Amino acid sequence: MAMTLTLSDSAAQGTQDAPRRRPAPVGAHVAIKGLSHAYRRHDGKVLDGIDFEIKAGEVVALLGRSGCGKSTLLHMLSGLTHPSEGEVVINGNTIREPSPKWVMMFQAPSLFPWMTVAQNAALGLKFTRRNDQIAKRIPEILDLVDLGAFADRNAQELSGGQQQRVALARSLAPKPEMLLLDEPFSALDAFTRRNLQRDVRQIARDLGLTLVLVTHDVGEAVRMADRVIVLKANPGRVFEDTVITLSEEERSGGSDEFQAEHSRLMNIYSQAADAPGEATETTNDFTQI
Repeated sequence: MAMTLTLSDSAAQGTQDAPRRRPAPVGAHVAIKGLSHAYRRHDGKVLDGIDFEIKAGEVVALLGRSGCGKSTLLHMLSGLTHPSEGEVVINGNTIREPSPKWVMMFQAPSLFPWMTVAQNAALGLKFTRRNDQIAKRIPEILDLVDLGAFADRNAQELSGGQQQRVALARSLAPKPEMLLLDEPFSALDAFTRRNLQRDVRQIARDLGLTLVLVTHDVGEAVRMADRVIVLKANPGRVFEDTVITLSEEERSGGSDEFQAEHSRLMNIYSQAADAPGEATETTNDFTQI
């Protein structure tokens, strides 16, 4: 509601000092109902009896060992794969095909090396026939991912982390409601990975997007997620659905609170893997940095 009264100097100062509010979530609400899947009937189920919801604007990590079906589940959220049983419902509609409203980032950035950064970032708008938005939207989105100064650079001149930022810009340009991440930081060095984990979470929160992340890195799940859904394999099913209660500052790592939450989630992860204490997939977690 617009204010019609004149604020006093002290009240105006108090308004200026007030913390910036997060925008209302514009992200997708997701409901996964009775979802099971088998690629071939005689091979048995890859996923079995998956049920959970994701609130609009929530950041959720799907955590589990290789083979537990977490990437398959992510593909079903995107509409790229259809479940054998059950359904994925986004904003009240059963998903039957991909949509620019929910976009996926894969492990490889998949850029066209002969194109500039700006041209690669604009591909999502081109494919959705929104060419008229490119001139305004692309500079905005490149600034958002800290690549504004690289707009005219050739994509093949960039580092691995910069290329993933271009892929992020390409995903965000069409203004999606949900961003799906299929381990896009796994091939990056530890420090680049940490920076992207922080920035992607912050961007999603600032824009009010729903964010779903597939990972087998416990530290990544603690740093990025509001909730972690731990999957057990053979077949893939929900082992535990747990909330991460750390503040944004505590998520940076190194604090006692971070270590306690990391240990708690690692214990759940190990139980789901039927290998208590095993940490072979998180040995490069750098939780002490």
